[in-house]
Amino acid sequence: MAQELNGKKIAFLVANEGVEQVELTSPWQAIEAAGGTPVLIAPEQGTVQAFEHLDKGATFDATVTTADADPGEYDGVVLPGGVANPDFLRTDDAAVNFVKQVAGAGKPIAAICHGPWTLVEAGVVQGKRLTSWPSLQTDIRNAGGDWTDEQVVQDDSNGFTLVTSRKPDDLDAFDEAIVAAFA
Repeated sequence: MAQELNGKKIAFLVANEGVEQVELTSPWQAIEAAGGTPVLIAPEQGTVQAFEHLDKGATFDATVTTADADPGEYDGVVLPGGVANPDFLRTDDAAVNFVKQVAGAGKPIAAICHGPWTLVEAGVVQGKRLTSWPSLQTDIRNAGGDWTDEQVVQDDSNGFTLVTSRKPDDLDAFDEAIVAAFA
């Protein structure tokens, strides 16, 4: 992962509380290692409280709000998981609209674990093959997606690339796949 992402700006879209820490930090580091610029976007500017499963983890600084985020400024988006994180995000109209616009512009989107809940809310999984934490499979199928239980799934249909993974154990493969997709 030399400098495949030089000049690329990647949005990391999270709620201000509830993101699974390793699902934020591992892809973030992969984007940086590939020469890209990750940007943390949340409903409110400032502190993002990450979690390690159900325990509080580190905090991170969101520099852009979902209301102020311009999809045109980004080359792709990462949706980390954590149960609470995407549940909060799917109730934030600006976050949902951001995801719709990124998909509509044909830019790649990556989601892991519970992250696809935001995709379901944005209405962009119809006809897409994807994976997630197993408890989301009914939601994904009800939204018209084709859920599968695989480490990493990339679907290039319907106008945009979608890369998905199931859980933290899949992060090495997920990180590699998202760098390739964003490149």
